[in-house]
Amino acid sequence: VRGWWLAGLLVACAAAEPRCLQQLRHLQDSAGIAAPLPPRLEGRWVSTGCEVRPGPEFLTRSYLFYANRLFKALQFYYWDPSCRDPSYSLVIKGKLRLRQASWITRGATEADYHLHKVGIVFHSHKAMREVASWINQTSGEGCRGFLPPGRSWAPGALYEVLSAKTERDCTAALGFAMHELSLVRVERRYQPLLQPQHSGSQLVEELYLGDIHTDWGERLHYRPTGYQRPMQSALHHVHPCPACGIISRADEHPPPILPARAALPMQLSGSWVSTHCEVRPAVLFLTRYFTFHGNNHTWEGHYYHYSDPLCRQPTFTIYASGHYTQGIPSSKVRGGTELAFKVTQARVTPMDQVTVVMLNSSEPGSCGLAGSWSAGVEQDITPTNGCLALGIKLPHTEYELFKTEQDTQERSLLFIGERPTDGSSPDSPDKRPTSYQAPLIQCAAALQEFSNYISLKYVGRKDANGKEALKPLPVAFLLFIALLFLRWD
Repeated sequence: VRGWWLAGLLVACAAAEPRCLQQLRHLQDSAGIAAPLPPRLEGRWVSTGCEVRPGPEFLTRSYLFYANRLFKALQFYYWDPSCRDPSYSLVIKGKLRLRQASWITRGATEADYHLHKVGIVFHSHKAMREVASWINQTSGEGCRGFLPPGRSWAPGALYEVLSAKTERDCTAALGFAMHELSLVRVERRYQPLLQPQHSGSQLVEELYLGDIHTDWGERLHYRPTGYQRPMQSALHHVHPCPACGIISRADEHPPPILPARAALPMQLSGSWVSTHCEVRPAVLFLTRYFTFHGNNHTWEGHYYHYSDPLCRQPTFTIYASGHYTQGIPSSKVRGGTELAFKVTQARVTPMDQVTVVMLNSSEPGSCGLAGSWSAGVEQDITPTNGCLALGIKLPHTEYELFKTEQDTQERSLLFIGERPTDGSSPDSPDKRPTSYQAPLIQCAAALQEFSNYISLKYVGRKDANGKEALKPLPVAFLLFIALLFLRWD
């Protein structure tokens, strides 16, 4: 029995790394994704689940765009990270005009918007009292006394907080701005039908709107260069998506209540990979691939950077490793776990000539061996304490926020804290994120970590420093080992 168990383990291990790499190759093979310019916005777009914005703020969104450029946006805010306990809703009306393709963020379209009016509906007396206090204390003269202190809560009542006609704007106290509408991208792709009895595929449309600044004080005037978690078309969304139907049918009377979901313990061990080409502020396109070893609390990560929004044109790759602390529940972001990550080693592989020239032009001793960089050849930047040209400092510690969930197909998702919008590092507890990046999907479970231990022992080609580069063992070799164990047993 022992031999069969070990054989099964080795077979599973042999398949683990290929599954992760298959996912990365699938992202690069993005021929099925279309991003029309200019984007077509007409129709309703909805959140696919409970979203977390910096602060934190928990919300869902439902935006309706009309053919005459008018729009009506609903933002539903909640007390909890499951979006089941509503606080207040915003009803936002205005007009949007698409302009030209963005010169800053490739693949995006710049837009101008004008708000006509914004109303707020409170879903509890507590919410009304709290928001009224914010507005009365921090807004200008025209907003003082927005709601008298003794005013009783009226369920469903709509209170105007912005009006273009009367030139009254009391939204600053809410940290409210619609600058997300100034950067727009629509992606269309076809998703294979999941039901075994059906063949073919169905259209999925996603709407990417501009990101929200991680610093509350900057968000009112920040012009986005990255994206938020995408919304999906109410007509053409992924299936299954229980939240999509609930949100698309809801309005502020009453707001959507998402289905209850069991809280999952933080299980980091295993390998995790990006689900799509990601965009960060300052125009960084990348995919990520992490492995966490729970037995000794070490980690390793690969960051694949690209120059295009479909992640087809590689620029450079970063490999980093180190260790992490035991997680503790976040006191600030419900449902999140706080950890500290120590980065101790890193290697860089330039993938295009522009990056090669930049690295070779860097100050001697600041980024690997000066003047020796070449495309496709990896260098260890640990001896130079990182790479100044790429903003990498070694060793350093980052204070992180993590969360794990399961999607509607019961696949494990890992959410890692959103990077500061200003490009800095969360290198102190007060800079710990309060929101999340796009989720990673688990591509290899903890049991399959053993394959990584074996695969790292394989002797392959040498890197720029003459050291043996890491290369996975062939699947056939692992199967051969498994058969030997069967014979011994």
